[in-house]
Amino acid sequence: MLFNPYPYQQYCIDRIVSDAAVGLFVEMGMGKSVITLSAILELRYNRWAIQKALVIAPKKVSEATWSVEAQKWEHLRGLRVQVVGGSRQARIRALATPADVYVISRDNTEWLVEHLGHSWDFDMVVLDESSSFKNSQSKRFKALKLVRSRITRMVLLTGTPSAQSLMDLWAQIYLLDGGKRLGRTLTTYREIYFTRGWDGFSYKARQGATEQIQNAISDICVSLRAEDYLQMPDLVVDDVPVVLDSKAVAVYKGLEREHLLAVPAGEVVARGAAVLVGKLLQLCNGAVYDDDKAVHEIHRAKIDAFMEVVEQLHGKSVLVFYAFQHDRDRLLAALAGYRVRVYQTPADADAWNAGQLDVLLAHPASCAYGINLQQGGHHIVWFGLTHSAEQYLQGNARLHRQGQGAPVVVHRLLVRGGMDEDVAAALDGKVAMQDALLNALKVRIQKAKGVAA
Repeated sequence: MLFNPYPYQQYCIDRIVSDAAVGLFVEMGMGKSVITLSAILELRYNRWAIQKALVIAPKKVSEATWSVEAQKWEHLRGLRVQVVGGSRQARIRALATPADVYVISRDNTEWLVEHLGHSWDFDMVVLDESSSFKNSQSKRFKALKLVRSRITRMVLLTGTPSAQSLMDLWAQIYLLDGGKRLGRTLTTYREIYFTRGWDGFSYKARQGATEQIQNAISDICVSLRAEDYLQMPDLVVDDVPVVLDSKAVAVYKGLEREHLLAVPAGEVVARGAAVLVGKLLQLCNGAVYDDDKAVHEIHRAKIDAFMEVVEQLHGKSVLVFYAFQHDRDRLLAALAGYRVRVYQTPADADAWNAGQLDVLLAHPASCAYGINLQQGGHHIVWFGLTHSAEQYLQGNARLHRQGQGAPVVVHRLLVRGGMDEDVAAALDGKVAMQDALLNALKVRIQKAKGVAA
C-alpha cells in the first residue's frame, strides 16, 4: 500500500527527524506507527543519524502491531523490524538478529536494561503509550532513566499524557529532556506547580498551572486530536493485529484441520461454510462452545489486546461489538471497575449518549438499525467481526452518522493467520460475502491437506 501522508502526519515525521527529543500526543487511530517508522527509515538510511531503534510498547502491541505496520506500507518493506518477546532465550536470540527496529513489551524494560548493561546500543528509543512510564517510582522508569544518557533520540507516543492528573506528566517529560522544563525532580515539579492538600498527601494544581506547564513543554511536544485533523475520510479503520501463543495456535490449527478436511474442497456449501466460519471465529475470540453449549476458554490473547486498546483510549467512551455470548461474558469480567452496560433497552442508549458509560457492549444484530448513539463517543471496537456485511455497515453507522462531532475510528481486533483476517478482507472487498468466505475456505482446505500430508 502506498503511503500518502496527511499534512499532520508529514509534520510529525519532520519533527521526529529534526528533533532529538519529541513527544507526540496523538490519538489512537491517527497513524502514529507509520509516522514513527517513516521517520526511523529517514534517519536510518537517508541521514545515517541512527543505527538501532528500540520501540517499547504494551505487550499485545509489541507482539504484532509494529511489524505488521512495516509490512503494510510499500515504502517501509525494506525496514527490518524484530519483535523481542517470548522466553528469556527467545528474547536473547531476537536481540542477536540483525534488524533496524526492535520492539519489546514495556514489561521487559527492566530485563532489557539489566541484560545489556554497559552494552546498551540503542541510540533511538520510542515509548509507545508513554503514559505507562508516568510513575517515577516504577521499575520500568528507573531502568530507562539509567540508560537515558546513552540514548541520542527519544520519542514519546500517547493519546493523553495526563489523563488522570497533571502529576502524570513529570516522569514522561523527564525522559525527554532530563528535567530541563519541569524540574529535575518530582519534588521540584510539585513545589512549582502544585499545593499540598489538607491531608498532606494529595496535591492540587495551582491556578494557571495548566497553561504554565503547556507553555513550558510546547517546544518539545506536539498535541493532535483526531477531530482537529481527520476531516476526510471521517471514518478510519484501525486493524489491531492479535498474536496467539504457541498453545493457542496448536489448538486453532488442529480445529481448523479437523473441520476443513472433513469437507471436500469442491463441496463447500453455504451451510457448511457458516458452521466452519463460526467455529474458527469463536476460537479466534478465545473460547468455544462444545456440543452441549458449555464454554471452554482457550486463550486470552484477544481479551488482553482489547484491554490495551481501552487503556490507550484514555477514558474515551467506546462502543464494543461482540459476536458470541461468551465474548460478552468474558468482556464483562475483564471490564470490572469500568462503567459498562450491555445494550438491551433505550435506557442503555440514553446512558451512553449522556456520557455515563465507559463501555457499551452490543451485539450488532441488536442495535444495527434506528438507534442513534453518536452523542456518546466516536470509537468502535469490533471484538469479533460479523460475517454479515449489512450488520457491519449498520453497526458502524450507529456512530458514523449525522450529528457526530468527530471522525469515527473503528478498531478491529484480528488474529493473525486466523479466520478474522478472511472475514475482514471479505467485508472490505466488493465481492459477495458468501462467495468470499467459500473461496477462503477452499484455500484453507488445500493448505490443510498439504500440512496433513
